[in-house]
Amino acid sequence: MTTNAGKSRFEAKLLRPAKPGDDPSWAFAVLPRDASERFPRRGRTTAEGTINGHPFRATLEPDGQLSHWLKVGRELLDAAGVAVGDIVTLELTPVNKEPEPDIPADFEQALAAWPEARKGWNNTTTIARVDWIHWITSAKQLKTREKRMGDACDMLATGKKQVCCFDPSGYYSKAFSAPEADN
Repeated sequence: MTTNAGKSRFEAKLLRPAKPGDDPSWAFAVLPRDASERFPRRGRTTAEGTINGHPFRATLEPDGQLSHWLKVGRELLDAAGVAVGDIVTLELTPVNKEPEPDIPADFEQALAAWPEARKGWNNTTTIARVDWIHWITSAKQLKTREKRMGDACDMLATGKKQVCCFDPSGYYSKAFSAPEADN
């Protein structure tokens, strides 16, 4: 994979998700492939940027097509003075150092109950921790999530540093995609 780390500037339409979940106030934009290629990975990654000149920092999500999509929450929509349907100018730059991910409370409890798993967790890289959490939280059913947490603790306790058989881009597994836009 070729990386052209650096700032990208492009226009995108803010789309309303067809299935917004419990919060219908957010929008999203899909990055053009050439903008996405400026990031070091096709999985979850953090960007700093501006939307119509208003600064923000956000996690870009994989779209399953070797690109990313950006969730734009109500707070950012309001602060930037933009709305669903607007064509916005985005400037995005990869962060110099990926921030530590927030550990979901249930996984934090699992790690606390398994000292060897916690030790393994502490010996992984930030990017590996992002992938472990993404693998766990991408489960569609609670039963699957619970199994993945147990498997993660087992693998970490035995010294495994990365999730095996997990495609963080969703391209090969078709596990991830950008939200479907509401027409």
